[in-house]
Amino acid sequence: MKLKTTAVAAMTLLALAACGQKGETSVPAGDMPQNTSSAPIAAAQAPAAPQGLVEGQNYTVLANPIPQKQADKIEVLEFFGYFCPHCAHLEPVISEHVKTFQDDTYLRTEHVVWQEDMMPLARLTAALDISGEKAKANSAVFAAMIDEKINLTDENTLKQWLEGQTAFDGKKVLAAYESPESAQLADKMAELTNVHQIASTPTVIVGGKYVVKFADWHSGMQTIDMLVDKVREEQKAQ
Repeated sequence: MKLKTTAVAAMTLLALAACGQKGETSVPAGDMPQNTSSAPIAAAQAPAAPQGLVEGQNYTVLANPIPQKQADKIEVLEFFGYFCPHCAHLEPVISEHVKTFQDDTYLRTEHVVWQEDMMPLARLTAALDISGEKAKANSAVFAAMIDEKINLTDENTLKQWLEGQTAFDGKKVLAAYESPESAQLADKMAELTNVHQIASTPTVIVGGKYVVKFADWHSGMQTIDMLVDKVREEQKAQ
């Protein structure tokens, strides 16, 4: 039976509107006024930023910080969408870069939920985390959504697709998808997207408050590293 491709074109148009405004490797996350604040941290209370960081140029500051999952470490949080071509381009870059993180730094990924039909993708994200199959499956999910135009927002299509996968354990992921835990985590992703008004993908946030502004993926990784150093020094000063 041929997998459904209905509605994928509309989803792709939405993705391009959200993550394709400034060219293939430019990400406008952080330019949205509701997401950021230009108010500087008082110099007497915070360590100097590492050389190379310029607020408003390569990062902005969230007005409403996002609590880290591990408060005693440094979180690099990526809001992404499996429908987003830029997220597909960033994924192998940031996955490789994570290998250079120190032990006090970790990557957290959350799928955006801008409308109800994105919930299956958020639940799939949770299922991949629960099952431990995410590293193996990510490229296949992106390819299915973006290249093959398979409508994984349709639950029946998604389940059929998972059952036929061989590059990763699709049946294990499907079992995790159908668990109450994945539904609860997807609801949390929808809440995070709404409360913090995440308006574009990918959006990368360091330490719960510093939003990376990408000129290209390579310099973006450097900005992430500098922001991690900044957060590390701030934590030491507390």
